[in-house]
Amino acid sequence: MITDFILLAVGFVVLLKGADFLVSGASSAAKRLGVSSLVIGLTVVAFGTSAPELIVNIFASVQGRTDIAIGNILGSNTANILLILGVSAAVYPLAVKKGTVWKEIPLSLLAVVLMGIMANDVAIDGLSFSAITRTDGLSLIAFFIIFLYYTFGISRVEAAGSVEEPIAARGLARSVLMIAGGLIALTLGGKWIVDAAVSLAGRFGVSEALIGLTIVAVGTSLPELATSVVAALRKDVDIAVGNVVGSNIFNVFWILGVSALINPLPFSPALMRDVVMTIAATALLFIFMFIGRRHTLERWQGIGFVALYAGYVIYLVMNESARFASVA
Repeated sequence: MITDFILLAVGFVVLLKGADFLVSGASSAAKRLGVSSLVIGLTVVAFGTSAPELIVNIFASVQGRTDIAIGNILGSNTANILLILGVSAAVYPLAVKKGTVWKEIPLSLLAVVLMGIMANDVAIDGLSFSAITRTDGLSLIAFFIIFLYYTFGISRVEAAGSVEEPIAARGLARSVLMIAGGLIALTLGGKWIVDAAVSLAGRFGVSEALIGLTIVAVGTSLPELATSVVAALRKDVDIAVGNVVGSNIFNVFWILGVSALINPLPFSPALMRDVVMTIAATALLFIFMFIGRRHTLERWQGIGFVALYAGYVIYLVMNESARFASVA
């Protein structure tokens, strides 16, 4: 059992370091090839920071561990809002742009609602089982392409007249080595995490979905946590909020879409509870934009988010304990 925890911890470290190497190397290579910082930020950096969730989900899908794949997405999105934004707002109140309030937060809500609809074949179509199919995966990726188009559009407007952030200019050979090293680290880290998660679920007699919703989800969200908390400390609140909301949209439209294309994802009815929780967390974020200071997530709201997340995790663990006791 201790070996599994060590493998899980090492997997997270290797995974996150691999994502960092991949982003740094690819950004440097793109800059040397004449690509603008704006395009690099929207493609290389955005995709690179989502790499931990993507790699874990790819391994989970290939191995048929669909509860881990779906639990990772739902758990990450819930943790992003309740835990990461909660901690960030507790550090410093987060003022949110009007565009984020009226477009990006509703889009992240639409994403998880759409996921819930796609995964509810039993209730909607009267089928004998529910699954996110390859057709659903293609639909999610289509929405993702629309989101990318929208993001490019608003970013070009916002970038007009602004100063681009410098990107380290490394030699092309070094950049390629960093990319290769990052990809290798992501692959190894992702495999170790999935293997350890499956082993821990078996040893503790809990569902793989619980491991995906909690340990794996929080672990793969560490880059967003670090980015948002540092941004809040620096009072750069646009990054703190935009990073989380954008990550949630990426998770459903891109990562879940790719996962379903690799292997259709059977959906356990018990996971609908977690879909509802993710919807509730996203809706609550939107509602909080109009309570107290308008378009601001205040400290008390952030503390409330963290408390709600702690209660949710405790409920998951207690529910799993009750299920295990009834089986035993």
